[in-house]
Amino acid sequence: MKYVIFLGDGMADYPIPELDGKTPLMVADKPGMDSIARRGQTGLFRTIEPDMMTGSAIANLSVLGYNARELFHGTEGRGVLEAASLGIDLGDNDLALRVNLICIEDGKIRSHSSGHISNEEAHALIRDARSHFEGWNIHLHPGLSYRHVLIHPGGEFRLECFPPHDHVGSPWRDLAIRPMTPDGKETADLLNRFVEESQALLENHPVNQKRRENGRQPANSLWPWAPGKKPRMRTIPERFGISGAAITAVDLVKGLAIYAGMKPISVPGATGLYDTNYEGKADAALKALEEEDFVYIHVEAPDEAGHEQDLSLKIRCIEDLDRRLIQRVLEGIEKKGLETTFAVLPDHPTPIANGNHTREPVPVAIFSPDRQADSVDRFDEESVKRGSLGMLSGSQFIENFFDKKENV
Repeated sequence: MKYVIFLGDGMADYPIPELDGKTPLMVADKPGMDSIARRGQTGLFRTIEPDMMTGSAIANLSVLGYNARELFHGTEGRGVLEAASLGIDLGDNDLALRVNLICIEDGKIRSHSSGHISNEEAHALIRDARSHFEGWNIHLHPGLSYRHVLIHPGGEFRLECFPPHDHVGSPWRDLAIRPMTPDGKETADLLNRFVEESQALLENHPVNQKRRENGRQPANSLWPWAPGKKPRMRTIPERFGISGAAITAVDLVKGLAIYAGMKPISVPGATGLYDTNYEGKADAALKALEEEDFVYIHVEAPDEAGHEQDLSLKIRCIEDLDRRLIQRVLEGIEKKGLETTFAVLPDHPTPIANGNHTREPVPVAIFSPDRQADSVDRFDEESVKRGSLGMLSGSQFIENFFDKKENV
């Protein structure tokens, strides 16, 4: 048996008045997702517990059956996963954080991505910032576009940080990093000074001067968040006796794949945005299944459209994911005659109404050729409530998907 998960980041949403109370998933043309639901079993999956942060790290860990609270002691841990994706060898005492290049205007966060700054521009800014902060016991590592990593050896990880995509429009000074224990004060103070100093450095940087001249948002602040320290995770092969690969343009998911013992596969033209190479991801998945038992295909585009609160774009991203990737994989596997279990789901909602991640349960559909279908014939937030899977939590989704309990 082969296994494929299609993960549409942030696809789930709330009922929208402009859609007569329907969600983007309910109105999108998505015969591939609907086919998996119609031929399979459906339900809801609580990927984020009520007292956990609404981050993609926690949600994607949940999809693979990991307990983020145990791994990261209640923090999100995204910085650690992204560090792994960049090949950074963390020591046990290293603090890792995700760092965004953000745009601040009139004292407020305007954009979590500086208008999706290009890799070339971002790397020039990070290169100069690395030199500037050389004596601060802080190490910056460039990633993709606005997404980067900061390592602070010896730093305290129990900090309250604020994901910039959840606070667009908020005064940035109200979002200073806060220590959760007395031991964290020194680290929090250092990181808050780092943010202020980065603004002085980047405000009139030549890259930002040129961006303003071209009518683009300046990337005029570095913003650290998602603190964590190196986790110890049992791999998917150890837990289920199944080899795996992950296809994504997002460093977070690449890092998760590495820690989970899965092969990260890069695809040319995969951007993490709505212009990503859907067909390339589909073809890479079909090729990976020649050697691997399981492929996890992650597509970021719907989440980014949700953050931008762009309804038509979110619907388009869902339809592109279905038509250009999911249907292509389904057809390719049918031609190869591979017996395959499929699942489709978001990791969390990213509603158009507020542009932030939320923690409501997400719809899920699982099709396996040797399991009886339920009566649901569409994949969306409402239809799956009638499904036979009911409400899943913890490791129930991944154990149901693989149809086996985790090895202990």
